[in-house]
Parts: sequence; structure tokens; C-alpha cells
Amino acid sequence: MITLQNNDPEVWRAIQAEKERQQNTIDLIAAENICSLAVQEAQGSSMTNKYAEGYARRRWYAGCGNVDTVEELAIARAKQIFGAEHVNVQPHAGSQANMAVCFTVLKPGDRILGMDLSHGGHLTHGFKKNFSGTMYEIAQYGVKKDTGYIDYDEVRSIAVKTKPKMIIAGASAYPRVLDFPRFRKIADEVGALFMADIAHIAGLVAGGAHPSPVPYADFTTSTTHKTLRGPRGGMIMCKSKYAKQIDSMVFPGIQGGPFMHAIAAKAVAFKEAMTDEFKQCQHQTVKNARAMAQEFVKMGYTIVSGGTDNHLFLIDLRSKKITGKEAQLALERADIILNRNTIPYDEAGASANEPNGIRIGTPTITSRGIKEAEAIKIAECIDKVLSQPNDNKTKESVQKIVKDICSAHPLY
Repeated sequence: MITLQNNDPEVWRAIQAEKERQQNTIDLIAAENICSLAVQEAQGSSMTNKYAEGYARRRWYAGCGNVDTVEELAIARAKQIFGAEHVNVQPHAGSQANMAVCFTVLKPGDRILGMDLSHGGHLTHGFKKNFSGTMYEIAQYGVKKDTGYIDYDEVRSIAVKTKPKMIIAGASAYPRVLDFPRFRKIADEVGALFMADIAHIAGLVAGGAHPSPVPYADFTTSTTHKTLRGPRGGMIMCKSKYAKQIDSMVFPGIQGGPFMHAIAAKAVAFKEAMTDEFKQCQHQTVKNARAMAQEFVKMGYTIVSGGTDNHLFLIDLRSKKITGKEAQLALERADIILNRNTIPYDEAGASANEPNGIRIGTPTITSRGIKEAEAIKIAECIDKVLSQPNDNKTKESVQKIVKDICSAHPLY
């Protein structure tokens, strides 16, 4: 980055500092991962200069032959990976992908049935301050208090009672396998459309570490980062009968020019997702999450649902007399990065900003080559910090372990 260093040293220093931070900390944020240098090169390419409103071979501007090539590659590769009938790779993010689906098939005031945010859902599945919660009537399902699992009988009961126009399956903090055939059956019974949001688990689906919703859902939306290890962005997969409507809603419905540099990077990431190395990494991600969750159970922690089937799990800290925010800050001081998180059925008084849980994800550490033994060592480090959150000697001893692990597993 010599040119950047010379032209804007302040930004260059911030980027260098961020690279150093990523290299020297253990990242357990479930929504984060490491994209390859090839993905970064594509995203930082001259395709950022090109306007390309419209779709491949049907653009409003001249000079789009090369960007057409990368968009066609991205679409073809996504279809191959997921077995989708139609794919739109233009959404700038997962939220825009969800918005495009909602705007395509719903009218203001229609009812959506989605997962409660406090039980692990997502903002775009009906949160009252999100577009989904302000434009549509919302019904919500959650998890059983005694098990932490989705109660599909309860989902059916709510659907029968509320008659939603669309049912959404997907989550940002649910650690168990989603039963997509069951959602499809419920949707059919009440005459609802079915959308699966696999933003968090798309990489697991692509790698065969989680069942795919594509054969069952009318619409499948996703981000292209997180477990998929691509650039930040979104995508929509749908049945071919909805293709024209979805494309028209993405452009010109809610977006103008697509980010062609990001679409080029998506194409690169999708090619990487076809490799054996990628698939092995996805299965290892699940192994690492399970190993860590089991270790926390052994150490006396309460894990929501008792464990995990995917890349993340939630720790209920109420019995440890430390809040999620306090835990997040204490761990950050020890160079372990994760996020505070709400937990289902938290007591009155807890808020999204001051929840009683933390969320732990294993995509980034797995992409760095870490396996179960070191994942368990990281869990032990977390326990040390949470047991003595204000003890400097504990912090320093954990920092040394973190430094050793990070040195043994460079980002690239």
C-alpha cells in the first residue's frame, strides 16, 4: 500500500493497525471470518470504477463487457454450489436481500412470522425498529424455555392462528440445525410463502456441514461474508418463477448501480467454496464450536440449548455474576474478541446493551487453522478471565497464551 501510505498516511496507519489487531487477537465473533487475499484483490480492483445499472448483457451503460463476465461467473458458481434455480448477486448486504424479497411478495400490513430477536432471530425478521417491523404485521416464534430448541409444534400453532403471508427461518444466534422441511410443511399448511435466511450458515451449507433450505424455500437469502468467507455483501436464491420479480425489485426497485468490485470478489469466493479445503474448514468449524461448548459445560457454565450443531453457541452468564458487556470488555483487554448477546427468557431489566449472555463463534479461528485442542485452550482462557475479570496478572497470562496461538496461526 505504498500509494496509500504516501497519499493518506492517517488512513494507511489505521489499516496497518487493524491488520496487526486481527493478527494478534483471537476473534470469536460468529459473524466474522477471514476472506482470502484473492477476494481482497478483486474487491480492491479497478472494477470499483464501473457503473453497471441493470443486468449482464442488459446494462444501461456502455463498456460493461468485463463486469458482465464476473457477474455471470458469480451467478453460475452460486447456482452450482447451492443448486439454486435463480440467483441474484447484486444486493449490497443481507438486509437488502431480505428487503427485496419482502418488497417483492408482501404489501404493507401483511403478516410475517419470524424468530424473536431475543431468542436468536435477526433485525430483518420483524424487529419493531427495522423496516420489517414498521411495514408489516409481525408474529414471532422462539425457543422452548427448558431446551433452548425451536418448538416446531408451537411454530405451527402460531402460524395456524396468525395466518402469515410469509414465514422466515433463519437466525443470528441459534446454535441448532434448522428443520427446513418442517418449515416448508407449516408454510404449505397455512398457505404462506417460505423464506430461509442463511446469512450465518451459508458456508456450512455450501460445505455440507448443515442441511440446505434451497430445495424447500421459495426464497433463500444470504450474506456473502460470515461462514462463506467472501466480501461483505448479499445474495438471493429463488425458484425460477420468481426470478423476474426479484430482479426487478433489486434493480430498479431498491438499488441503483451494483457494486461490481464486490460482485467480482463474490465470484472469487464462490470458486473457493467449491474446494475440498473449504469444505473441510466448514466441518472443522462445527467441530471446534462443539469442543468449546462441551468444555464450557465441563467448567460449569450454562450453554443455551446445552451445546451446538453449527458455528456458534451462547453462554448464559447469570450464574457467574458477570454481565455480557462486562465479559466482552474484560476479554477484549485480554485480546479475545467476542460480543455480548441476549439470551432467551432473560429476566426483566436486561437489555440488548446490557444482556446476560455472550455469543461465541469459531469461523475465524478455524480459518486460521486452529483445531479442537487449541479451541479448548481458548475456552480455558475465557474462563480464567471471567473468573477474575479485573485481575491484571490473569489478563497478562492469558495475553501470552493468545500471542502464542496467534503467532502459530498467522492470518495469511
